[in-house]
Amino acid sequence: MIQLIGPIGALLTTISFIPQVLQVLKTRDVSGISLGMYIIFVLGVILWTIYGFILNDLTIIISNGVTTLLSGIVLFYKYKESFLQ
Repeated sequence: MIQLIGPIGALLTTISFIPQVLQVLKTRDVSGISLGMYIIFVLGVILWTIYGFILNDLTIIISNGVTTLLSGIVLFYKYKESFLQ
């Protein structure tokens, strides 16, 4: 049972980004999203992914790799809105 706590927590925190990503992809509206927060967050989950590789921990690698991808999509649209328009 204890072995499931980490993977379930990782799954829930990872999939929690899906509604935000879908909303951004649908509306292209990122006006209410903090660029600074997403930059810091994406850098943090990249470091967690690297840490997972160092530990050879598949749960950390997969969950943070997917979270990096999902939050990176939101960051891309926020960056695009902030600097490329």
